[in-house]
Formats: sequence, C-alpha cells, structure tokens
Amino acid sequence: MRVVAVPVKSLSRAKTRLAPKLSALERGALTLAMLEDVLDATEEVPGWETWIVSPDEVALEVAARRGVRAIAETKSSLANAIRQVEVLAKDVEADALTILPGDLPLVTPEALHDAFRTLGAVVLARSGDGNGTSLLLRRPPRAIPARFGPDSFHRHMELAAERGLPVSVIERTELAFDLDTPGDILTLLSNGRRGRTREVCLQMDLPQRLRNIA
Repeated sequence: MRVVAVPVKSLSRAKTRLAPKLSALERGALTLAMLEDVLDATEEVPGWETWIVSPDEVALEVAARRGVRAIAETKSSLANAIRQVEVLAKDVEADALTILPGDLPLVTPEALHDAFRTLGAVVLARSGDGNGTSLLLRRPPRAIPARFGPDSFHRHMELAAERGLPVSVIERTELAFDLDTPGDILTLLSNGRRGRTREVCLQMDLPQRLRNIA
C-alpha cells in the first residue's frame, strides 16, 4: 500500500495570517475549498490511498463524503499528526508515505504523478519561499524523520544525507505554491486555474476587497 496523508488544521485556527482581511468563517471556507482541490488531485492518482488527518469534524466529514480515510487527530500539532499517520502506515504495512499539506490550491494530478514516479528513498518538493517542504515522500514511511517547520527543506536534506539515502527534488509551481497571505490570493486569481478555491475567492469578492494589496 502507498499512502498520501493530508494534514488539516482545525478550521478555527486555519490561515490566521489572513485574519486582517477575512473573517474566521471565510478562512474556514477557504481552507475547505483548498482541501477539496487537493483531494481532487490525489484521487486522480492510481495506486495511492488518501488519508485526511485532522482534529476538525468538518474536515473529517469532507473526507468521509469523498470516500477517503478520515483520521481524527489525537493531539493538536502537525508533528503529532504526522507521527499518528506514521504509526497507522506501519500497521497497514505501507511501502510509501507522502505528507501533502492541504493548502496547495494549484496542485494537479500531473504534478503528483511526477513526484510519485520519481525514484529515491526521499522525494521532496520545495515550498515557494525555498526553505519549507510542500511534499515529503518517504520509502519506507520512516526512511527519515519528518521535520516540518522553518527551514524544513534543508533539514530533510540533511537527515537523508546523514542516513546515506538518495534524495530527489521536485521543482513544480503546482507543488510549491501554498496560500497564506492576501497577496497569495491575488496570485492564485491571476493564475487563472479553475478550482474550488478560486470559486470561493470570487464568491467572497476577494479581488475587489484586496485590490489595494500589492
């Protein structure tokens, strides 16, 4: 079995950097739209099972409705959510485990195919700022520890080097772009790619509301 796990924060705590411009309900709606876009992509990739791990009941309901495995997060942190998934992956004897954040609204099945077909015990996609990790694929699931957070890309590279494991790096905008700031919303809208996130942004009239954001 090969698993792609998508961690999702509690909707009440999601996307706080958008708080000056969006209400808590709007941020929650945006988070769910991004999750749906990510699921649209993962479900198009054959041979991989999608898991959602979250403390949020609404996110878990989305997972159940989409027919993917819903895992109730037992401790509220990304590190704990990943450890929880790693234990379950071991229980089902998974051969590979990918951690894919739920806030990548430009992700496509083609980008995931590219990552999943890439050889190496560790496959990384670098986040847009060049320092974070927007995809971590490990074969086997604990080939290296997961160390998400500031400068995680370089930490993952160092951990693989310490263990003598081959690493492949995927450079694709679809995997690098996450949505955290008002400026990111404008970047998404200028991209032109159709998706649920774009639809929600337009429904909330964000192009007009954010027109003064550089």
